[in-house]
Amino acid sequence: MRINAPNELELLYTRCMMGFLLFHPTPSHILMIGLGGGSLAKFVYHKILQTKTIVVEINQQVVNVARDYFALPSEDDRFQIIIADGAEYITNYLTSVDVLMVDGFDEDCQVASLCSQEFYDQAHRVLRNDGVLVLNLLSCDKNLNNYLQRVWDSFQGHVITMLSEVRGNLIVFAFKQNHGKLTCKKLKDRANKLAESYGLPFPDFVFKLRKYSGKHSDYVEI
Repeated sequence: MRINAPNELELLYTRCMMGFLLFHPTPSHILMIGLGGGSLAKFVYHKILQTKTIVVEINQQVVNVARDYFALPSEDDRFQIIIADGAEYITNYLTSVDVLMVDGFDEDCQVASLCSQEFYDQAHRVLRNDGVLVLNLLSCDKNLNNYLQRVWDSFQGHVITMLSEVRGNLIVFAFKQNHGKLTCKKLKDRANKLAESYGLPFPDFVFKLRKYSGKHSDYVEI
């Protein structure tokens, strides 16, 4: 976090995760699993004012550090933190959301309960019809293809990926329904408008998007 700009996104992978706005530009309800330093939560809170955000974090100490050192906003009617296991919480979650963002690691590894077939099935369930799941995975993870196949199965093949950088984080966007006939031109036009609104390189995000085939771990341009 930059001290003089605490609400901006400094890490490339967090910027790429906001690429979901290309497909769902006006979310009203976002559910996040994993707080970390709170950069994504802060960005959404301060930049997307129509959105209510709930963050599920398993470790109270992580929340304390984010509040004490990373300018995490106080809870209000637009922002809430739940101390709970993310996989258990989503299983018992009875309402629906526009966007589910998952960034869960344990000692540099994906949390197993957050990348199981059951979890992705539950993620599909809690999304609204036009909802999108946003995952942060590691491109060098030996189990990456297994995770991607599970997402592809749970979301009936409606999966797009974005590699943040070579051998870096792989961001996955999975859609409850087909995201529609978004032509390259429409995506680029929307990207330019989003870049003006949020100061993020959305045109670069469009260039990085790849559709996951789910058959031979292939990627094709959208």
